[in-house]
Amino acid sequence: MKKDMIDKQKQKLNMKVQWAKFAVVLALYLLFLVWVESWLGLIVVPFIFDVYITKKIHWQWWKDEEGPVRFIMSWVDALVFALVAVYFINLFFFQNYVIPSSSLEKSLLTGDYLFVSKVSYGPRIPETPLTMPLTQHTMPLVNVKSYVEWPHWDYRRVKGLGNVKLNDIVVFNYPAGDTLCNEERYQANDYYQMVYSIGDQLLEQNGQQQDVRVLNPLQQRHYFEKVYAAGRNYIASMPGEYGDIISRPTDRRENYVKRCVGLPGQTLQIKNRIVYLDGKANKEPDNVQYTYKMKLKGEFPIDLADELGITNEDLLMYNQSGVIPLTKKAYLALKANKNLVESISINTDARYGDLYPLNAYTGWTCDNYGPIWIPKKGKSIALTLKNLPVYERCIKVYEGNDLKVDSQGNIFINGKLAKSYTFKLDYYWMMGDNRHNSADSRYWGFVPEDHIVGKPIFIWWSHSPDHPGFSGIRWNRLFNFVDNIK
Repeated sequence: MKKDMIDKQKQKLNMKVQWAKFAVVLALYLLFLVWVESWLGLIVVPFIFDVYITKKIHWQWWKDEEGPVRFIMSWVDALVFALVAVYFINLFFFQNYVIPSSSLEKSLLTGDYLFVSKVSYGPRIPETPLTMPLTQHTMPLVNVKSYVEWPHWDYRRVKGLGNVKLNDIVVFNYPAGDTLCNEERYQANDYYQMVYSIGDQLLEQNGQQQDVRVLNPLQQRHYFEKVYAAGRNYIASMPGEYGDIISRPTDRRENYVKRCVGLPGQTLQIKNRIVYLDGKANKEPDNVQYTYKMKLKGEFPIDLADELGITNEDLLMYNQSGVIPLTKKAYLALKANKNLVESISINTDARYGDLYPLNAYTGWTCDNYGPIWIPKKGKSIALTLKNLPVYERCIKVYEGNDLKVDSQGNIFINGKLAKSYTFKLDYYWMMGDNRHNSADSRYWGFVPEDHIVGKPIFIWWSHSPDHPGFSGIRWNRLFNFVDNIK
């Protein structure tokens, strides 16, 4: 019966038109396979042929049914098609990203929605291809993984329109997000910062804390290993508080957005807040912010805050700590306002958290950091106990090597004595434009190339969290190109 219906449908078709449709679809599909450099997709070609030509498979059988079956299946069909389409579009072409925090203010604002291009730097072939569309790592409401870890494919990026350039604003996977506590209130915490902080507190309570400044590199290593072990064991012993310690594949880690201020092969140093690359000062973003110590003679006027781009979050910081993030323009305006401002000066004690690397004493601050060489693919570096903490995470976590240091301080990589190491990936240095209020590379280190997601192209929507409803729409930001935000 169904075969007769299929035959009747085929008789109604104009086969010249069907062959033309098939040829166009096949050509586009083959071009796609060439682009992604995968011929595994050829297994789909017979099904495409059947859809347009042979029609052996009754793909839309439900259209022959009556009543609720037809109604329900029509919705299921539309939903499946939409989810599959969204999955491939997000995977290979573009996705939406919303600015969740103030780390890039006043360049990108909390509540900016970005159109992020995957083709600008080349889309990644997914490491975990089986995932629920429109989710990053967790199913909403039920709080379970939204992906299946098998199959797991190695990192590969197809050809894009270009590479990451200096001062590009970039979306990437959070490098320190490989490990975390899965209790909901701790998932957003930097696991490594938390472990070292807890470990340090425990050793202090037990009278085992040491002044790392007087220790040599080998002694520092042993001490920080003890700190890390104490913190991790404490967290692992309290699953009721922290949940389980879990890991996430690279492409399932949280998405971050920062500005690239250092490229592979460059030597970066921050001196008095200014970023230097190979000894030359890098141009600061026009809207760069630093925190300032400020004393007021009265209440801060709301209209003045709106005029200077000062948010409720900024004012809350001031009320809590006496410091406030300001652009140069806002600083000069407040400094000149003698009726309101009693005193204002740059905050030289600014500190967001413990600086990278967490397992060594460097003496660096967030305003005076480095020098530090950014690894470049194919380039080698001599390894010493002094620089090992800077590059250890790259060697072990990002490039998958076994690294050990014996009691004499000899470094072994994959069981072999190592005096140097040649990097397999390019790395980048990312920072927020809100320099004193940004969790960035100063706190969690390099961003490997396999973590790069895409390039924000334009702001398609913007809504201020300080102004609910229609009044919060930032009309002047809609469809602004991100590249124009310097």
